[in-house]
Amino acid sequence: MPTKKSQKKRPKNQPSAPKQNKEITTHTLDATGKILGRLATEAAVLLRGKNKPGFRPYQVSGDKVIIINAAKIRLTGKKMTDKRYYRHSGYLGGLKLETLGELWRKNPAEVLRRAIKGMLPKNKLQTRFLKNLKIYNGEV
Repeated sequence: MPTKKSQKKRPKNQPSAPKQNKEITTHTLDATGKILGRLATEAAVLLRGKNKPGFRPYQVSGDKVIIINAAKIRLTGKKMTDKRYYRHSGYLGGLKLETLGELWRKNPAEVLRRAIKGMLPKNKLQTRFLKNLKIYNGEV
């Protein structure tokens, strides 16, 4: 006769998916003449691994992405003057802002990195995804 304790036993945890050999490939994207947002979405999909059949939203199974010629990327509209990036120091009156044009003059690769970062999940996996991303302003 089973007791109440044995009736409440749960099955042992099973792995959620069979083990797959992790084939991590490196994708090289040339940013010459490409639109900022379109290139950023392409890179974000590759970083997350959404192009793979074994995609899991809670795992870092994506590939490595290298983007070259980030300084030759195209922007549409009046983003150079109208788009703004905000940050706050935490102190009163500590709101800092800079336009895309100001950031572009300092480092064009940072503009692309921020666009890709905004398309990744806002959790602790985001930093792990960004470690697989390398952006260069010119040829490598």
